Amino acid sequence: MPFGAELREDGNTRFRLWAPGARTVELKLGLGASPRLLPMQASTDGWFEVISPHARAGTRYAFRIDEKASVPDPASRYNPDDIHAPSMVVDPRAFDWPDAGWRGRPWHEAVIYELHIGTFTGTGDFAGVESRLDYLVNLGVTALELMPVADFPGKRNWGYDGVLPFAPDASYGTPDQLKRLIAAAHARGLMVIMDVVYNHFGPDGNYLHVYAPQFFNPELHTPWGAALNFDAEHGEKVRSFFLHNALYWIEEFHLDGLRLDAVHAIIDRSKPGFIAELGAAVRRGPGARRQVHLILENDKNEAHHLERGIDSLPLRATGQWNDDLHHAVHVLTTKERDGYYIDYAERPLWFLGRSLAEGFGFQGEASTTRDGELRGEPSGHLPASAFISFLQTHDQVGNRALGERIGMLSPPAPLRAMTAALLLSPHIPMLFMGEEFNASSPFLFFCDFHDELADAVREGRRAEFGRFEKFRDPAVREAIPDPNALRTFERSRLVWSETGEPGHKDWLELYRELLQLRATHLMPRLAGVLGNAAFDVTAEDGLRVSWGFHDGAKLHLVGNFSDAAIDGLVRPAGRVIYASHAEEQGGHAPPWSVVWLLEERA
Repeated sequence: MPFGAELREDGNTRFRLWAPGARTVELKLGLGASPRLLPMQASTDGWFEVISPHARAGTRYAFRIDEKASVPDPASRYNPDDIHAPSMVVDPRAFDWPDAGWRGRPWHEAVIYELHIGTFTGTGDFAGVESRLDYLVNLGVTALELMPVADFPGKRNWGYDGVLPFAPDASYGTPDQLKRLIAAAHARGLMVIMDVVYNHFGPDGNYLHVYAPQFFNPELHTPWGAALNFDAEHGEKVRSFFLHNALYWIEEFHLDGLRLDAVHAIIDRSKPGFIAELGAAVRRGPGARRQVHLILENDKNEAHHLERGIDSLPLRATGQWNDDLHHAVHVLTTKERDGYYIDYAERPLWFLGRSLAEGFGFQGEASTTRDGELRGEPSGHLPASAFISFLQTHDQVGNRALGERIGMLSPPAPLRAMTAALLLSPHIPMLFMGEEFNASSPFLFFCDFHDELADAVREGRRAEFGRFEKFRDPAVREAIPDPNALRTFERSRLVWSETGEPGHKDWLELYRELLQLRATHLMPRLAGVLGNAAFDVTAEDGLRVSWGFHDGAKLHLVGNFSDAAIDGLVRPAGRVIYASHAEEQGGHAPPWSVVWLLEERA
């Protein structure tokens, strides 16, 4: 890795920093009042480097810029005392990996479980997640998706305010403890995917402006400030930084994949572009030796990132979060129609059908909430497994003012129907932690900022919700939880005792049943699912969707997604593998009923 600290075989340690805005850089070794200062040699194009015999694994270090500011290593592998303190030299080869035979799992077997390390268990750390792995296996999950762990300010954060993208946050544990979690997951057949943020740095602790302002493009802006410089002068250094970050997590931590946050906010006009470059680097690197998957969040619905080759394998990204399906489901189950749900309010069932059959709901149509902007690219030719679909995520829950889960907003019958529709579809399903037992705890927006920044975040969040009707009253907005309050974080923790309680246990049993049916009937076929599925919506809120497989078999969904019974909802041929209501027969479909059928090739 060209960045950061590297322990060498000769016993020395090489330190490198790209600091084109600095005149001088010194390496500061050790803590206390008398650290050792070593001048770093400047080379071409902004690099500073020194090789020292005085640094070992565990040595603390920082960089002193122009004999003034001391800053942590932007490529720090570990910052034990948070983001403003010195970094620590880490030996990435010290961990004894027990998973030498692990080659990952094929993508069509993925059942993803998104979780936040700090609120998933009472301990809020990597070890706590490890203690729940057997539960997840028993549930039917095959992949964990960890919200970002990159070092963020303070002791609690969603993870999207990280400023040291190579360093696991110390509040969760050490790098070796994260590796132990991943090894333990692999021992149980679980993939581990991690969320990474390549579109911005957090507002506290980003020192790059001090010595590398070229990391940013002041002419371009994102919701979080100046855009990262992916395509202007010196942009190749920024691209290299994040490419190496991706490979670092996959190689040093044996991750099975990455989820790239909000790639629509990566402003990159270069060709072939950062996403394509990253996909190629992964495919020819670690992906050539084992299964490695890249997941996108992309509001632009750019299907070209998801294209498959002649071998049906992904050329760039493996899959994308499918917000369109979620939004259609949310409108149908909760009847909410404000905010971005306006786009789906007139035809929610049509959008559900199109999203199930073709992936994206918006494939080039105008979006009302984007001021008429055309959104999306045709996606019907892609296999259903290119789309990750869900009933809730950290975004869809936590970006609500009060952090309500969908189970707090929807009646049980619509939610059960949608759960069955999602978990048995050929899409890759994703659960958000606690969803499977209808957790009563909200998932609120929380952070650990201080002083003026804390005030700005609290007031800014409350002002953001002022455009919604029920928060127009300033007194009501004052009741929105303070993101910086410890209580806000604590309320977001799962209450695991609920898994055995009435009103929660039955949901858990439903999820286990559906995921077992998925493993039995769908997984053996999903590698051969075709694109160009078909759907039709009846006048009485009935929906039929059909998918084909390479072996000639077909999978059919027939559902009544309304409060009234439907007669005459014709079923296709096939063996019933799941029916939500025993009385469904002869074209009669009770309210909120779902039937799945598998039609074998004759």
